[in-house]
Amino acid sequence: MSDAHGVARDQLRAFVERIERLEEEAATIRGDVKDVYGEAKGMGFDVKALRTIIRLRKKDEQERLEEEAILDTYLHALGMIEAPPEA
Repeated sequence: MSDAHGVARDQLRAFVERIERLEEEAATIRGDVKDVYGEAKGMGFDVKALRTIIRLRKKDEQERLEEEAILDTYLHALGMIEAPPEA
């Protein structure tokens, strides 16, 4: 096997090992997040609402406002709310 193949093999192995370590860390973090949601639920907080808040906070304000306006429009069209807020 040539030296180039050995180097490429070593690089490939290094990438695979790094990815594996990161996936293990991510699994640990996902478990930690699940534990925090469990703590919040134990304190009486609604986990579904918390997940929605986390999802909304990830969006920029304009994207969030646009999404809310579309939702309000659809809810109004279905008769689920009186009227969408004024734009």
